[in-house]
Amino acid sequence: MIKTGLAGLALAALMSTAAQAQIAGGTLKIGVLDDQSGVYADIGGKWSVEAAKMAVEDFGGKILGAPIEVLSADHQNKPDLASTIARQWYDVDHVSMITELTNSAVALAVQSLSREKHKITITTGAATTDLTGKACEPYGFHWAYDTHALAAGTGGYMTKQGGNTWFFLTADYAFGASLQHDTTAAVEAAGGKVLGAVRHPLNTADFSSFLLQAQSSGAKVIGLANAGLDTNNAIKQAAEFGIVAGGQKLAGMLYTTAEVHGLGLKAAQGSITTEGYYWDLDDKSREFGNRFMKRTGRMPNMIHAGTYSAVAQYLKAVQAAGSDDADAVAKKLHEMPVDDFFAKGGKVLPNGRMIHDMYLFEIKKPSESKGEWDLYKLLATVPAAEAYFTFEDSGCKPTN
Repeated sequence: MIKTGLAGLALAALMSTAAQAQIAGGTLKIGVLDDQSGVYADIGGKWSVEAAKMAVEDFGGKILGAPIEVLSADHQNKPDLASTIARQWYDVDHVSMITELTNSAVALAVQSLSREKHKITITTGAATTDLTGKACEPYGFHWAYDTHALAAGTGGYMTKQGGNTWFFLTADYAFGASLQHDTTAAVEAAGGKVLGAVRHPLNTADFSSFLLQAQSSGAKVIGLANAGLDTNNAIKQAAEFGIVAGGQKLAGMLYTTAEVHGLGLKAAQGSITTEGYYWDLDDKSREFGNRFMKRTGRMPNMIHAGTYSAVAQYLKAVQAAGSDDADAVAKKLHEMPVDDFFAKGGKVLPNGRMIHDMYLFEIKKPSESKGEWDLYKLLATVPAAEAYFTFEDSGCKPTN
């Protein structure tokens, strides 16, 4: 009996070892690489790390007999630092997938490295359409939103509502350029005209000169092609110049519940924004939102919710593939539908873009809000087919 028991234990150990052999290093490691101390720390940051951990915990903490571990790091909005961290994760720590990647320049750098290293990236925090366009990669996926989706919602809607002349305040790097470009296309398609634009450095404290140029342009809409603290600072300083009081409207092109809550409804009220998720949209959204709130003390935005969705779908793909091999997992990610609280009927296109419905919201007046996080009222749903480029239009030509 002792021999039989020992044989059984040996067989169990052998089976466990064989299962873990399908996972590089014996532990499936997922890296959350984002801005945790700078201008984008609130819209992603440590909150996205918590969202990833929630997805792992909900999956059971193990896959194919191997434990799952979430690593995180702050890239400080520096592409070279992000690439150094990613290379360490891939070469030394055996990380199989990197996600979040707030900051488009960072995301482009890491996605390029991931192709070289034969690893998966699922971007949820960066916005540029180049990720699934001219810079697309066979192992690169873009999950939560992109600049075309934001432009199709906010840009098209505001132009059709009479805001037919625009001036842009644009963050001076890949994200801002992409967002301005896509919003310009949406404005012009709706019959509007762009009167001008000015670019500002990332993490700008003083917007006065930029706002004065926008004000003097006479444009009906000032498009803020930036995000995070840059957007909040621009809105605060616009109020000091009396821009909205003077009749011009502000359009936060990437403006999430994180920034709105931080700024407050008094300053943000009446603005139009587009998100891919809102915690009070339906029962499933509320269920995730309330769990996230209990864990973090705040409601999630589309980047946090999108990170949960991306990690959960990645784990399902690894399970279905039977290993964390990038080719096998990428194939499953392309094949499997996405149907969760974040994306209902989502679909991954051949270029790696996960398309799903987006939502156009108006930020409530203080008198309309019933609670601290009661921030939005839904204006319209932007169907996935309208929100995103078709694969043929994206310019993607991935090669293995």
